[in-house]
Amino acid sequence: MENKEIFNQMDQLESQMGEFHVHLGVLKQRVKELLEENLQLSIENEQLRKILKRETSPKPKSAANRTEGQATPPARREIAAHAEEDTANDTSQQAGLVGEAHDNLARLYHEGFHICNVYYGHLRTEGDCLFCLSFLNK
Repeated sequence: MENKEIFNQMDQLESQMGEFHVHLGVLKQRVKELLEENLQLSIENEQLRKILKRETSPKPKSAANRTEGQATPPARREIAAHAEEDTANDTSQQAGLVGEAHDNLARLYHEGFHICNVYYGHLRTEGDCLFCLSFLNK
């Protein structure tokens, strides 16, 4: 009888260990999710602080010295010249935005996040991702 009881106790212990293993896996996954969320929120918080600092910085004096009543309408030639400059500025700004977007993705990748369409936004836990690297090299 004792042998049978010992085997029953071992079976119970083994099933309990299996349950503990499952619980441990769930807890590890939750901790990983919380760490990813914490890092993402820290980065977002840092970005928002930079934007707030930029928005609250003092404005240039040239814009502050002008008043609405003092401005005179420019001649037609000047309007055309300003329109051409604005078009050129828009084109350069669009090119700058593309470069800025690529730089932001590169920064995210170097901070440890996936930027590929497969795992976008998840932490990279196993080194470099070939999908992300191919995306960066495009």
